[in-house]
Amino acid sequence: MAAATWRYRGDPEAEQPAVLVQFSNGRLRRSDSMRFTVYRNKDTAHPGKKHRRILVSETERLSYVGNNFGSGVMKCNSLCRYFVGVLDKESGQMEVYNAEIFNMQPLLSGNLIPDDTRDYQTKSYREKMDLCIEAFGTSKQKRALNSRRMNAVGNDILNTAVTKAAANIIDAKGVTALIQDVAQDDVQNVSIFLPPCNEDADKPEEVYKFADILSPAEYEALRVPAAVFVNITPEEITKKTEDKSHCSFVLEELKFLPADEKSRDHKARCLWFLDTLIKFSYLKVIKKKHPMGPECPHIISRKLMKNFTSLTYNNGSVQNLISASMKAKITAYVIALALHINNFQTDLTVLQNDMKLQESRMMDIAKAMRLKISKAKGLPGLESDQNHKLGTLSLPLPVQKASGNQRKRKKMS
Repeated sequence: MAAATWRYRGDPEAEQPAVLVQFSNGRLRRSDSMRFTVYRNKDTAHPGKKHRRILVSETERLSYVGNNFGSGVMKCNSLCRYFVGVLDKESGQMEVYNAEIFNMQPLLSGNLIPDDTRDYQTKSYREKMDLCIEAFGTSKQKRALNSRRMNAVGNDILNTAVTKAAANIIDAKGVTALIQDVAQDDVQNVSIFLPPCNEDADKPEEVYKFADILSPAEYEALRVPAAVFVNITPEEITKKTEDKSHCSFVLEELKFLPADEKSRDHKARCLWFLDTLIKFSYLKVIKKKHPMGPECPHIISRKLMKNFTSLTYNNGSVQNLISASMKAKITAYVIALALHINNFQTDLTVLQNDMKLQESRMMDIAKAMRLKISKAKGLPGLESDQNHKLGTLSLPLPVQKASGNQRKRKKMS
C-alpha cells in the first residue's frame, strides 16, 4: 500500500462544517435509527449570528437538541478546531474537512431549551424529579405522579372550604362562645377516660369504687407478685430507692406498710398494681405479648392491653398503642387507686412526676375527677423545693368547671 497523504478541503458544504455529535445521557447504539435536522440563523449578514446552528435529532421516545451558541455550548468549541478525515484505502488519499461538535441533550416536557435554563435552575429538587419522571419514568411512576398532583389540588380545595366554613361559624356564633364550647369539650373529653363516678355516693370510698379499678379476680391474681412488697425490709427499700426500680410514690409508701397482716397485704397489692400502671404508661407501641414481663399475671396483662391501649393500623398490621388519651386514662386510674391507698388524699405532684406529665395536664385530670386541690409542702426527700399540690376527694363533690385552658385561650384571643 502506498504512503497515505492528506488534502485539506475546507467545509464540505458552503459555510457548513461537518457535524459531530455526542449525547449527554448515553451512547448511540444504532445511528440509522436517528434523524437529524440542522437549523441556520436567517441573519446571514450579521457576523455574530450567521454561524449559529441548532441541531435537532429525533428517536421514537425522545427528541434531542444541541447548538453552537449560548450559555450551554461546550467551552472547548471556542478553544479547539475539529476536523474529519475521509480515507480512501485504495489510493491512500485522505480528504480533511472542517468539523463542528454538538452536545445533544434530551428535550424534556415544557420545551426546556438552553435559553430557558434560568427558569429550570430555580425549580426545586422535587419539581426537577417530576420532569425526569415525565420524560423517563415508568408507567407506575407516572401514575403515582398524577395521583400526587391530583391530591395536592384536592387538599387545596379542602383547605379553602374548611377556612370558609370556619369563618362562617365564627361570624355566626362569635369567638367568645366558641372558646367556652372548646373549654367545656376539654372537660368532657377527659371525663370519657375517668373511672366510673358515683355522684350520689354517701362515702368517699363509694365515689370511685375499688371494684371498678380492680375486679375480685384481678385482685386475687396480685397476691403472688405483690408478695415481694409484703415481706420487704428497710434495707431492700433503701436499695430499691437507690436503683430507682420503682416510682417515687410506691417507694415512699413502702416505708409505711401497716403491721396488720391483712392490711399490709392489701396495700402491697395496690402498690404493685399502681407501679405496674405507671411503668406501662411509659410504653408507646406494644410489640410484646406480655409487655410487663413474665411475673405479671395473665389477667393483669390482658386488662392493661384491653383497657389502656388503642388499636392502630401500621405497615399492614394491627398494633396496640398508648395514645395521649390512653395515658390520660391511666393517670385517672392511678389517681383513683392512690386515693384508696392514702385515705382519699394524695400528693398529685409526686404522681405527676412519676407519670412524666405537665402540671396543667395533671390538674385538668384531677379537677375532672372532682378533687379539691390545695397546696402543700413536699414529702421529705421528694423534691421539697417544689410546691406540691394535694388532691382530696371529699363530699359533697365540687361542681365540675371548665379546665384552666379557657384562661389561656382568652389571652390568645
